[in-house]
Amino acid sequence: MVDLTRLYDAVLKGDNKGAAAVTREALAEGVEALELLSKYVVPAMDEVGRLYDCEDYFVPELLLAIRAMKAAVELIKPGEPVGRVVIGTVRGDLHDIGKNLIAGMLQGGGFEVIDLGTDVPPDRFVAAVQEKNADIVALSALLTVTMPSMKTTVEALRSAGIRDRVKVLIGGAPVTQEYADQIGADGYGSNAASAVPLARKVLGK
Repeated sequence: MVDLTRLYDAVLKGDNKGAAAVTREALAEGVEALELLSKYVVPAMDEVGRLYDCEDYFVPELLLAIRAMKAAVELIKPGEPVGRVVIGTVRGDLHDIGKNLIAGMLQGGGFEVIDLGTDVPPDRFVAAVQEKNADIVALSALLTVTMPSMKTTVEALRSAGIRDRVKVLIGGAPVTQEYADQIGADGYGSNAASAVPLARKVLGK
């Protein structure tokens, strides 16, 4: 009988080969995919987020944990996700490290993530929300000069008549809660660790 706590430990320690190996063993023994995700992978990523928040983990540890999480999730292929998130760095901004961290954390938290990449214009966000029937749009900006693109994107969602059906979350180094309130976003995250709790909160889960 496979020791499933090894999966939790592998994700926490960023051991991608270990995470994949335990996941394969567990699935071969008939363990449900949902159990692996909800009892071991997601709690491990929650703990990774907490350690990052406390500054016991830093970006390298976070990236390793995300890689290990993905190694397990790709084998698990869980059923219905917690929610669907369209994420991207807004138009004019080519920074993607923070966005990639958030995407990884959300995926580890059981969300389906549609990553549009960087320099994403408002109409691409709108099209992705409509095509994927997304619950959340997550906007990232690392430059003060690209922050207005967040506002433009929120306005584009409104013009398309879909603002009411999707939650908008924003984040990035220059972004603040005050700015989120100003542009009518539904939430603001100050770091990668806040992504999953915030996304769950705005969806009431």
